[in-house]
Amino acid sequence: MSKITSSFGLDKAMKQLGLKEINAGTSTGTNHFGSGDVLTSHSPVDGALIAKVKGTSKDDYEKVMAAATKAFQEWRTIPAPQRGEVVRQFGDKLRELKEPLGQLVSYEMGKSYQEGLGEVQEMIDICDFAVGLSRQLHGLTMHSERPGHRMYEQYHPLGVVGIISAFNFPVAVWAWNTALAWVCGDVCVWKPSEKTPLCGVACQNIMAEIIKQNNLPEGISCLINGDYKVGEMMTNDKRIPLISATGSIRMGKIVAQAVAARLGKSLLELGGNNAIIVTPDADIKMTVIGAVFGAVGTAGQRCTSTRRLIVHESMYEQVKEALVAAYKQLRIGNPLDQNNHVGPLIDTDAVKMYSKALKKAIEEGGNILIEGGVLDGDGYESGCYVKPAIVEAQNSFQIVQEETFAPILYLLKYSGDVENAIAQQNGVVQGLSSAIMTNNLREAERFLSAAGSDCGIANVNIGTSGAEIGGAFGGEKETGGGRESGSDAWKVYMRRQTNTINYTTELPLAQGIKFDL
Repeated sequence: MSKITSSFGLDKAMKQLGLKEINAGTSTGTNHFGSGDVLTSHSPVDGALIAKVKGTSKDDYEKVMAAATKAFQEWRTIPAPQRGEVVRQFGDKLRELKEPLGQLVSYEMGKSYQEGLGEVQEMIDICDFAVGLSRQLHGLTMHSERPGHRMYEQYHPLGVVGIISAFNFPVAVWAWNTALAWVCGDVCVWKPSEKTPLCGVACQNIMAEIIKQNNLPEGISCLINGDYKVGEMMTNDKRIPLISATGSIRMGKIVAQAVAARLGKSLLELGGNNAIIVTPDADIKMTVIGAVFGAVGTAGQRCTSTRRLIVHESMYEQVKEALVAAYKQLRIGNPLDQNNHVGPLIDTDAVKMYSKALKKAIEEGGNILIEGGVLDGDGYESGCYVKPAIVEAQNSFQIVQEETFAPILYLLKYSGDVENAIAQQNGVVQGLSSAIMTNNLREAERFLSAAGSDCGIANVNIGTSGAEIGGAFGGEKETGGGRESGSDAWKVYMRRQTNTINYTTELPLAQGIKFDL
């Protein structure tokens, strides 16, 4: 059994989340167990060891899958509005625990406390959305070409939904999937990032309490902690019809191939290389706010983080000057201190990638506008704090074409009309989020047209980061094509069935085919 340790007065939060001490990171409901490799969770805030969590072995995994498949047999028969009631209770519990869970997210992942609270709010919002959805899982009715026949479509639960989430949103992305999957009648098996295992245990504890209070099968919500080997168990398991995976493009391609080999379904949310276009008609103040938050929020570790700022040559110097002034005001430090804007990167490996990217940008001819660097000394003992950097670059640079999960903003220039800027924005393999800053209606509509942004998200006069749960979230090209959260994203968690009912005493065939006996 591993004791939970904490700093910055988090003992109370840990206790509220049922994390005073734990013995494993594998769970079906309230039944915690585990015999796999031990995961160590160190906070990037101060480098302290938070906890040691036992991972999931093959035997553990089989116990989880047995519990999940058994739970599905009962859960799918419960009316959807009643399933929605369970999700409503989960959302209410999150409201009670918003502050402690937000603190844990901030401390284990490193994002600011305000962003930690915002992430828990996303969980609450998707629960509210799912509750309403539980009474709106609509099908369709169609007219049959045959007399005395009725046709309609309906949706049924898929079964066990496997969820693989990333460290940067250690709780919200899980909730996006589970809240919808649960009201759809599915059960869920979740592998959180091995870099943030404690957030996963906390969420499981919360939902396990709700499940127990409602006298439901504990396998409705299952947790498996571990590295990529645990993920491989899921992606190769025919008992899991849908794998929802969030992470890098490299990881997504591996998952997609494994799931496709068994003809399963994948929901992929992968990398982004997001750009904001700044036209001559842009509002500079709005542009700077959107660009700076997009570039440095979560220390540049969002899939929707702003990586590229594509500025018209007539505005370039003005925008550059405003950005430099804004970056000089940024405060870097402990994310639980709400006076700070930027917290740490997730670990020292991320710091190495950051430093390597800046070096590569210089080698390719980039001009450092705001110098980066790794911070050390008092308050930066974890070695995970870096300075947000701005580099004047070209879209064709190899490093600009790649996604670096760090606060590096590439400042690019365009000339001529907005089509040239759109071409630069679309000129990368990723296609997640995009934005244009303009007060010109024609430019805005051109950006949103079929010949405009090729991303799954396209915004006007707001940044690339900070999507609401009401819209479907996801991207195109090598971002994976998946859609989560709002709109009709729920359909991916269900199987569609077409039904034809003959209420006559005859059996006419479609297309007028004659088959007489």
